[in-house]
Amino acid sequence: MAKKLWSGRFQKDTDPMTDDFHSSISFDFRLCRYDVGGSIAHAMMLGKQGIITGEEAEIIVGGLEGILKDLEDGKIAFSPEAEDIHMNIEQELIKRIGETGQKLHTARSRNDQVALDIRMFLKDEIESVIQLIKKLQGCLLELAEKHVETVMPGYTHLQRAQPITLAHHLLAYVEMFQRDAERLRDCYKRTDILPLGAGALAGTTLPIDPDYVAGILGFSKVAENSLDAVGSRDFAVEFNSAAALIMVNLSRFCEELILWSSAEFDFVELDDSYSTGSSMMPQKKNPDVAELIRGKTGRTFGNLFALLTILKGLPLAYNKDLQEDKEAIFDSVDTVKNCLSIFCPLVSTMKIKSDRMRSAANGGYVNATDLADYLAVKGIPFRKAHILAGQIVYYCIKNQKSLEDLTLAQLKEFSELIEEDVFQFIKIERCVDDRRKLGGPAPDSIRQAISKLKINLAKS
Repeated sequence: MAKKLWSGRFQKDTDPMTDDFHSSISFDFRLCRYDVGGSIAHAMMLGKQGIITGEEAEIIVGGLEGILKDLEDGKIAFSPEAEDIHMNIEQELIKRIGETGQKLHTARSRNDQVALDIRMFLKDEIESVIQLIKKLQGCLLELAEKHVETVMPGYTHLQRAQPITLAHHLLAYVEMFQRDAERLRDCYKRTDILPLGAGALAGTTLPIDPDYVAGILGFSKVAENSLDAVGSRDFAVEFNSAAALIMVNLSRFCEELILWSSAEFDFVELDDSYSTGSSMMPQKKNPDVAELIRGKTGRTFGNLFALLTILKGLPLAYNKDLQEDKEAIFDSVDTVKNCLSIFCPLVSTMKIKSDRMRSAANGGYVNATDLADYLAVKGIPFRKAHILAGQIVYYCIKNQKSLEDLTLAQLKEFSELIEEDVFQFIKIERCVDDRRKLGGPAPDSIRQAISKLKINLAKS
């Protein structure tokens, strides 16, 4: 069994069970590109500062570049005995270039090394997730443009409330996803901090140049406290929190698609490509993609809570508990990216049943608020107008009528102030068209909102 690179003070080999329990290579192999990249920058800095010779730095960089190419080509097998991605790469480097490879780890620790790798990984993934959000927003805006005048019921408490348009409904999610992207951009700022140079916890006495390394690796700033640099993962918690909120928004949308695709609503039909059938019931068409996204939301909640739990009792600085951060980070990244990727074609290909949506808007007395507003305009105090409108609705329910079915004479029994113009006032399309204020469902307002959102999306 090969000696561990840290085995100097030990008189016995670790038990094979300890090696298996301790090893993280089964999941942190995903950091290989970042680990090699960080090591190359570190070696260049060591050579520039004269901590190692320029020739040694070139040899190390050349060896690392060869390792990276072979890693990308799948020519290197990782060893659990080498514990993690960092030790695997270092051992491979020493095997290739000899004793010079042992100088790479000068002035650094695995503690600041792994913190660097995770930050580099998350920076890239944050950018990827933001791009997927933008793509989804584009899909929703495209769909909204087609349904600016598609009237449907808006709901509160899952009860029909007031008439809106499908475009108005879709733009609500565009706004929600916009905030998701903004949270990620904000998280990026706190992830974009170079921890390398912090060492194990107290920095190094050697004349390193972290600013030089930050420039090579594209970090905007260097960590200002070495304990914090290696002992904190709040940036990872922040990412997982943002990821959980993205999934919340996707899950809410999926819940609506599941409801809307049911026979009870029948507002949409999901494309066959994004649906499945039943092994027993031949008539079934199940919204499994939407259901899976809704279900996978729980994974990101669990990952967030796992990270919070790992950190809550940790004394500074590094503790082995922090090895458990990576699987939670990786899983949230994968889950969010997969769900965002499939959700866009899911909504883009579904059939919108506009007539059914419009028909549903006729029921539920969704224009009752407008009737109350009409009475208020006639001079009746709103609280009294509200009661009168409610009494009229109750009369309609008892007599199985809609508000539009009532005659003027019947309406005047509730108030002599009601005139013939009431019928125009409570017409469903007018109920929508009259709501032209910012954020309202009127088609003109929605067209302006879509235009503004498209411009903002192009700039972001």
